[in-house]
This record gives sequence, structure tokens and C-alpha cells, in this order.
Amino acid sequence: MPSQLSIVVVEADRDRALQIVDSLRTAGEYEIRVISEPTGLARQIQQHNPDMVLIDIENPSRDMLEELTLASGPKERAVAMFVDRSAAGLSAAAIEAGVSAYVVGGMMPERITPVLEAAIARFRLFQRMRTELAETKRALEDRKVIDRAKGMIMKARGVNEEQAYALLRKAAMDQNRRLAEVAQALVSSAGLLL
Repeated sequence: MPSQLSIVVVEADRDRALQIVDSLRTAGEYEIRVISEPTGLARQIQQHNPDMVLIDIENPSRDMLEELTLASGPKERAVAMFVDRSAAGLSAAAIEAGVSAYVVGGMMPERITPVLEAAIARFRLFQRMRTELAETKRALEDRKVIDRAKGMIMKARGVNEEQAYALLRKAAMDQNRRLAEVAQALVSSAGLLL
């Protein structure tokens, strides 16, 4: 793990917060901040902009879990949640909400490093998957627009698909723009004319 990983610890109980900070300091060199007041949690976390958020809760409810998860920004950073007890379905709800690691049985100093490593690895995996999914969706949308533009060119010019694609590609090169941008401009312009 990188040295100087910045971690925000969300813990209302002062003694537990000190225990967590001590465990983290024993486990490695981290920049640690503690947030003990849940009011404005999202703003406080955003202000510190940590690499990871570590949340310690004795017995979370579904509403508390949702609120904490949304406030911690699980799509922006790894989130590890340590709970003493967990009701049925809460671990699945936490993972669905974006929590990278959900550990039942409380925080034990010897488990901190492996849990942090697992949370960061899982966060990075999901981040890559989200990026790949977004790129795939964009590629599919681009393909649809290009196909639609080719169809319009084929109909207007009386050319085949290959020739229509060549015309689109040439226009994109001449304008120094992406093929999908030129296709979108053509489709949008045609929409205005109809």
C-alpha cells in the first residue's frame, strides 16, 4: 500500500476513535483525520478529500448505513465499514451502496492492514469496471449515431454503406473531429430540417 495514504475515520465515540487511530498508526504511516460529528459528514469528508474512509459503527440500521455510505462518497474513494453486529441483509446493502469492505465483529488491530488493502483493491477493481462500462456504453452510443448517419448519407447520396462510411470518415478528418461527433452533428442537423 502507498505510504501516506490519507484516511478519514468516522467514529462518534472518543475512546473507540483513539483505539482506531492507534491501530492505524501501528499498522503503517497514514495521514489520519477523525470525524466525530455526523452532521455535515459529506461536506467534512469532501473537505479532507481522503483516499479512504473508515467507518466504525456498533449496530447500524439500514437508514444509517445508507446515509453514511452516501456521505462517504464510495464512488470517489475506498470505504471500509467495521460493525460490531449486523442485521440480515445489511452486508449486501453495504456492498451495493459501494462500501469496499464490510467487516462484522468490530475492528481488531491485526485485521486493519489486510482489510484496508482489500478495500482499496476492491475499490480500484470496481472503479476500473465502472470506467470500462462507461466506455462501452459510449462506444455503443457512438456506433448507433454513426450507423444512423451512414443510413442518412446512403439515402441522400444513393451510395452503399462502405461509401457512406468513407464520406463520414473524410469529413471527420477534414474537420479534425471524432467520427462520432461528425455523425452526431449530421443527425442533429437532419433533425432540425424535418
